[in-house]
Amino acid sequence: MMKFNFYKYQGTGNDFVMLDNSNGAFNALTNEQIQQISHRKFGIGCDGVILVMPHAEHDFEMRYYNADGSRSFCGNGARAAVRFAEFLGLAKDECSFLAIDGVHTAKIFPNEIALAMSPVNEVSEIEGNYVCNTGSPHYIKFTEDAIDAVDIVAYGKEIRYNETYKQDGINVNVANASTLEMLTYERGVEDETLSCGTGATAVALAYAKKFEIEGKVALNLQVKGGLLQVAFERQGDAYSNIQLIGPAVEVFRGEYEL
Repeated sequence: MMKFNFYKYQGTGNDFVMLDNSNGAFNALTNEQIQQISHRKFGIGCDGVILVMPHAEHDFEMRYYNADGSRSFCGNGARAAVRFAEFLGLAKDECSFLAIDGVHTAKIFPNEIALAMSPVNEVSEIEGNYVCNTGSPHYIKFTEDAIDAVDIVAYGKEIRYNETYKQDGINVNVANASTLEMLTYERGVEDETLSCGTGATAVALAYAKKFEIEGKVALNLQVKGGLLQVAFERQGDAYSNIQLIGPAVEVFRGEYEL
């Protein structure tokens, strides 16, 4: 059995268990242990588990685990990791860190974190919908219907488990094309989440493609857990200087035993 301290953070309702891995104590966490920690009835409960640790070449490293134990990049999780790294004394004002998809930079403000996302060189259109990878793969559908009328879990599972995507999985987003209210079905959680940073980024890029917006773009996206801003530059199929901006805060902390 292992007893340890944890910290619960959230970014627009996307919630994470943060673990200080400075001494490598969590290097051997198994998928089953990640699933136990993430379980909302029998564990702490979260969308994902994040390990933060020092890094020789950068301010810190983050390792993100989905609730099922799989690895990916998570935009909201990265913003939470930056805030947690600030708490641990690993980051301040501006920082760089290593994630599964490479090196990111971020700026720390009192009420929000501005995260630099990796450039994107392709947003594909498939039968009127869009697919792109913003650190994690996303399928985006725009609608003129009221967002509350969308059953995101049913639609998300239909796309995520179809023949094209069932092996590797894909996140599914539905957004109102007028209001930019959006919903997310997350692979790895296999359910709706209140927010998704890579999803908000993907919706913003797809929106620019759909409406043929070039140059500097800044969009506000309303997720169920709050407001996220995505700013970027678009030149044809090249999307650069992508920034994901929003809050990341500690909710509570405690002690847990595996």
